[in-house]
Amino acid sequence: MMFLGNDLIEAVPINMQDLRVPGYLGKFKRTLKMKYKELLDSAPNPPEFLVIDPSPPQQTVQVKN
Repeated sequence: MMFLGNDLIEAVPINMQDLRVPGYLGKFKRTLKMKYKELLDSAPNPPEFLVIDPSPPQQTVQVKN
């Protein structure tokens, strides 16, 4: 996800298995920066990038003996 201040600019789905490939996330950052160049040029602060796993967390069940 790319944020500019508190505003979400765009979210891009990624392949979790490709996170180990060098430059994989950098490619997305470069693409988003080029796509929103005019917006970023007029912004006082640089964009922030966030990578999250959107799948719901799995619950752990404890069994008592």
